[in-house]
Amino acid sequence: MTPASHASQAAPAAPPPRPIVQVERIGKVYPGGVEALSDLSLDFPEGQLTTLLGPSGCGKTTLLKIIAGLIEPTRGQVLVDGQPVSGPGPERAFVFQDFALLPWASVLRNVAFGLELRGLAKGEREAIAEQQIQEVGLKGFEQHFPHQLSGGMRQRVGLARALAVDAKVLLMDEPFSAVDEQTRRKFQEDLLALVAHQKKTFLFVTHSIEEAVYVSDRIVLLSRRPSQVTRIIEPAVPRGGDPDAIRRHASYLDTVETIWRGLKHYVD
Repeated sequence: MTPASHASQAAPAAPPPRPIVQVERIGKVYPGGVEALSDLSLDFPEGQLTTLLGPSGCGKTTLLKIIAGLIEPTRGQVLVDGQPVSGPGPERAFVFQDFALLPWASVLRNVAFGLELRGLAKGEREAIAEQQIQEVGLKGFEQHFPHQLSGGMRQRVGLARALAVDAKVLLMDEPFSAVDEQTRRKFQEDLLALVAHQKKTFLFVTHSIEEAVYVSDRIVLLSRRPSQVTRIIEPAVPRGGDPDAIRRHASYLDTVETIWRGLKHYVD
């Protein structure tokens, strides 16, 4: 083989990421006959941020809580790392919309709480908690209490607590909805850096099309209840550089418009 012919050979394609979460024909019917999910199947690739996006009330949070093991499906199953989900587990951590902090505990104790439940020694769990507090930009606030923090800071505490337990999968239910727009944009930028640095799998729920396109590797569009997957979009948005330039990029704007066209007929 000549050097020229060798150089002309295409490099082998990288294998696709393996699915770490597998949703298999999940259905959920609430008391009173309200059907939230119907025969829904979906894979979540390892190391990526996948966003669930759909009309209000379509079952996004229901699906997230089923994956977390916080509620049981009516039928079907969820596998995490090939193992059936039968309840909460250490390989999954949930970041709640309403922060869900212990009001009587300091930032340090809130972040270390999951490790305390696992029985780690105080010195070890506090060292891990301090590292994650620094990771989310709250160094110096370790001894503050939730009522002394802004909404954005409380949400950072909730994120640090999820990171501290070193779960493979982080489930985030509209984590930025309770903060102002300026804080929300900063959170979105920080989340991109966190995804790149932590190499974990993020499952993200939002009502914001713009937010979904900005932060996601994949966007799963869901139909009106009972929810089905209608489309999966992988935004071709360049990462890195000026965050504001991302929001002005043609691929970002085109993807936002494509998703809006797919969802607007669900708006009453």
